Amino acid sequence: MNSQTMRGVYPILVTPFHEDGRIDEESLRRLIDFNIEAGVHGLGVALGSEIYKLSEAERDLMTRVVVEQAAGRVKVVINTGAPGADLAIHYSRRAQELGADALMILPPAFMPAGAAEVMEYYGAISDAVQIPIFMQDVVTSTIPAGLARQVAQACKWVQYIKVESAPITAKVADMVSTAGEELTVFGGAGGGYFIEEMRRGSVGTMPFCSQPEAFVQIWNHFQDGDEAAARAVFNQMLIPISRISGQGVGLFHEIHKELLRHRGIIRTSKVRSPAPSMDALTRRELQQLLDELYPQ
Repeated sequence: MNSQTMRGVYPILVTPFHEDGRIDEESLRRLIDFNIEAGVHGLGVALGSEIYKLSEAERDLMTRVVVEQAAGRVKVVINTGAPGADLAIHYSRRAQELGADALMILPPAFMPAGAAEVMEYYGAISDAVQIPIFMQDVVTSTIPAGLARQVAQACKWVQYIKVESAPITAKVADMVSTAGEELTVFGGAGGGYFIEEMRRGSVGTMPFCSQPEAFVQIWNHFQDGDEAAARAVFNQMLIPISRISGQGVGLFHEIHKELLRHRGIIRTSKVRSPAPSMDALTRRELQQLLDELYPQ
């Protein structure tokens, strides 16, 4: 296992866009500094970044900007999964060349893959790089704890796993007990079960990047043994946003971007198509909440 284990709060950056759809590099750099100044321990570019809607040139731009702006202040994790091993290897090598500190890779999901295929997929990628790999366990492509352990045992660079498939807390507990000697376990799913995950042995989370100071406060309180203070921050700052996000499938990108726009970090809340949009009433409810949480 990696002797310098990554742990803590690793927000997944959104990709800020101009209204015409181009990546807004200035807003992205401001977003990176905003998160680092909040005390996060790392940054990620992944599904929450709409990476699946980016061209290869845009993937390169995102990785270059994040690595450059982070400037070694925090670790950078880049999602490089793909439906096929050859493409995942291409993305992974490129991310490593551009300075990523670690990779995050989903198992193949487009075509059903059995345990042997999953082992082969991660093995090929691990053999092609020299930086740590996070496996990513999501509802559309789950990784049983036993298989995760086998992959980690067989693949030198597979050292972490981000758990986000339901039931999340039970899955985290099972992953820690079954594969914890081989894998460092992080939570995800927007950080919605951050405290429960830490109780069960998770050593970090990869939430959205719109409220980094709240997640850092929760982490610090929990590490200090003050769960009451951690829960107070969670309940006051995070649950209200989670409830708004839960009002529609896929609204989370726009809601977290609107939160960041409200806080003056990014210029627009544009999400690339296809994406749902908030109805007028939900938008008014969000604005009321933002005014309460972050008065201007």
